[in-house]
Amino acid sequence: MPTEPLVSVVLPTFNERKSLETLYPELCAALSGIASEVVVVDDGSPDGTAAYAETLSGPVTCIVRNRGRKLGLATAVLDGFAHSRGRVIVVMDADGSHPPTAIPTLVRAISDGGAEFVLGSRYIAGGSSPGLTPARRRVSRIATAIARPLVSVADPMSGFFAFSRPILDRAPLSPLGFKIGLEIMVRCRPRPIVEIPIAFRPRSAGRSKLGPGAMRAYVRHIVRLYFFRVLGSRRASSTR
Repeated sequence: MPTEPLVSVVLPTFNERKSLETLYPELCAALSGIASEVVVVDDGSPDGTAAYAETLSGPVTCIVRNRGRKLGLATAVLDGFAHSRGRVIVVMDADGSHPPTAIPTLVRAISDGGAEFVLGSRYIAGGSSPGLTPARRRVSRIATAIARPLVSVADPMSGFFAFSRPILDRAPLSPLGFKIGLEIMVRCRPRPIVEIPIAFRPRSAGRSKLGPGAMRAYVRHIVRLYFFRVLGSRRASSTR
């Protein structure tokens, strides 16, 4: 019977074949010595991402959802959770912007340090974002300022994070758009949350998928989370 992995790395993909070719060897090096698996969730990429992922050696699972129809990053990540087996789940982008070398530090903060949720942060001492253009940096800063009242972290917009699987049992998740980490932090209330510095790198291939549609989804998502926080506080007060 296969040994249960300690770590599951969830990689949502859409047209990421070229970047995955570069990223996967880095992942293997970072996960060396750690009982782990990689779960690729692909939305039927026309560039052959899924076909390439299925050729990768090692404990790799490739899930292809509705071939030819992009269903979105948030639901892809949730599907990755459902198909993963690790006690610690790591979520990262497949475009090469998140450094795999940080994964052991993320995992140790949970397995040895007692954290329930760990963020790879661009906005704490030692962190940086050379992969953001000036325009994207401005958008990121504005979006971060909007989200910060919801969670006490420097980089609530980070898409590179790890968490202890049991926190998923605390609340149902219903994210919109692409900020699944923020969804988990607000609804599941992990404690403590730890941030470690990372350098957000330029993507290794392809183009960013951040566009007006993604930003509209983010605004709707933020509004939904603020309502959740307010209603949750009122319910807690009414039961005291």
